[in-house]
Amino acid sequence: MLVYLHGFNSSAQSTKARMLADYLARQGLEQQYLCPNLPHGPLEAIATVESAIKGHDNGALCFVGSSLGGFYATWLAERHGARAVLLNPAIDPHLGLRAYLGPQTNLYNGEKYLLTQKHLDEWASLCVPRITPERYLLVVETGDEVLDYRMAVKYYAGSRQVVAEGGDHSLQCFAQKIPLILEFSGVVAG
Repeated sequence: MLVYLHGFNSSAQSTKARMLADYLARQGLEQQYLCPNLPHGPLEAIATVESAIKGHDNGALCFVGSSLGGFYATWLAERHGARAVLLNPAIDPHLGLRAYLGPQTNLYNGEKYLLTQKHLDEWASLCVPRITPERYLLVVETGDEVLDYRMAVKYYAGSRQVVAEGGDHSLQCFAQKIPLILEFSGVVAG
């Protein structure tokens, strides 16, 4: 079961979420895909995912997280002993998103909310001090203008890593990496 986790101010209708859903549907694998809309509150987002995966075998789960979704995927993978694919992931949103405190608007559904210190504190509480490297596939692009890919390479040291030259935060190489993601997740045989 693939569980796609979108990024900050994004939704289940994001480009990568739709690309992955479409690819799986063409393969007849749409029943092996979940993509919940995550609330802006970090603990609410985790609770939403926990509810969505209830009843699924942890060993068969693979979280695919983009940006902030990668941060959530890491916490969930460690909690559930699952695998995770991380796409230009956020490492420390409690620090990186501090500059965005104040009014926010979700890019997909238009929801307006206030990003507060409470959000930062909740993200800080979800930081994973030490990962289990074999659980992860990291896919980053060196041209990411939002997050420093080197932080992810260092944090996920020992994990399987794909570092693509150029690109940007949207992960331009995503479409070409879907087969690798599915093989790593166990959804299709390698």
